[in-house]
Amino acid sequence: MKFRRPHRPTAGNERRPSWRDYQVQLKRRGGGPICRPRLLKGAAALIAVGMLMWFLLYGPTSSPPPGPSPKPAQAAVGPTAGPLLSKSDVQDLLAGRPVADLIGTRTLVRWGEQKLVIEPSIDEALQDYLTQRLYERTSRYIAIVVMEANGRILAMVGFDKNDPDANPCLSNRYPAASVFKIVTAGAAIEHCHLSSGSPMTYNGAKHTLYKSQLKNIQNRYTHQTTLAASFAQSVNPVFGKLGSFCLKQEALAQYADAFGFNHPIPFELPVAPSRATVTDDAYQWAEIASGFNRQTIISPLHGALLATVALNGGRLVEPTIVDRITGPGGQVLYRPDPVSDRRAVTAPTAKEMERLMRETIRRGTARKLFRSRTKDRVLSQLEIGGKTGSIDNAGHDVRYDWFVGFARYPRSKDAIAVAAVVAHEKYIGRRAGEYARMAMTEYFRLRVAAQDKHS
Repeated sequence: MKFRRPHRPTAGNERRPSWRDYQVQLKRRGGGPICRPRLLKGAAALIAVGMLMWFLLYGPTSSPPPGPSPKPAQAAVGPTAGPLLSKSDVQDLLAGRPVADLIGTRTLVRWGEQKLVIEPSIDEALQDYLTQRLYERTSRYIAIVVMEANGRILAMVGFDKNDPDANPCLSNRYPAASVFKIVTAGAAIEHCHLSSGSPMTYNGAKHTLYKSQLKNIQNRYTHQTTLAASFAQSVNPVFGKLGSFCLKQEALAQYADAFGFNHPIPFELPVAPSRATVTDDAYQWAEIASGFNRQTIISPLHGALLATVALNGGRLVEPTIVDRITGPGGQVLYRPDPVSDRRAVTAPTAKEMERLMRETIRRGTARKLFRSRTKDRVLSQLEIGGKTGSIDNAGHDVRYDWFVGFARYPRSKDAIAVAAVVAHEKYIGRRAGEYARMAMTEYFRLRVAAQDKHS
């Protein structure tokens, strides 16, 4: 399944002019308004011909044919009937433009002969807050993406030690590691008919994946667990067996596709597609399903989108960093459509996925990162879920550290998704989960204070 551009109906079967078509028309007419005298003469001629035909057919010697009266003709859809810029047009407009140009309330750009105003979605205060807290000394890369549940980007903060002008939030260089367990969990719940409480077993250590651990052996060394606990504690053998024995090649490829891998992400800025290649090797299915490989790669932007699936009843939304673009006179030329009909999983499956992700915060791999949240004035009032992941690069000189999750404030119904990845070098500095916690706290701080003031 591929990302599809939302369909907008047009009058009749006619295609509404694109922005490029409209610009060509303006150039052909000298860049000015439509030639009114010529238009009026044409309209007058058409009216005269119509009156003559009516008189000949239905004049005094003829009576109108029986039947219902004809409906009045609808007005034709013209250049001002709706937004003229498509998402691909906006991609061309913003190509090569740094994220720094999209911070603030308004950005002026030129498009042909027109001056356009871009109103970005970035929350300037949140962007600045996270930027000031980047711990760059021990990191090769840092990328933090914060978005609302509908895909509206609130912050996109990054650091690239080797290329200061690069945007690491849109790069797909990062191994997904255990973040891919979000996809595997959704697939297992739906395809294998499991639930968060389904019993699971494994032998050996939690974070290894030997071929011997993929055998269905029951002995005194076998550990008894559940799907929720396996997800929360990131138990590789459990997810490896789900990949090898239940999902296999076809289902793994199907759900990787459903969650947006191997397809372009429709975004106003260029972003490299995430990759998940499923071969016909049963052990590779185990590696893919558990995230125990470096070949499955993902961008931080896509990581945040994975977290929105649990918030949106199983739908995978399209991200946007532009609220609207206006032209001369304030005409709206582009406004993103937050509605997405792309469904990764069903709504009941998404609810189970939410339970798994919240278990990670309560008693899983993110427990220590959020252990004092019950005493925190803001975090104690939020529903938080997530998934961690970590893996070395091939040279073992970088440790990738992931957190992908969500936070929801039940009293106001506000919800955000956060993805953070840090490539630690020789020493471990600030962890990805710490950046996620900061983003959640800062975003909801004023909202919690406002609710407390009115209660």
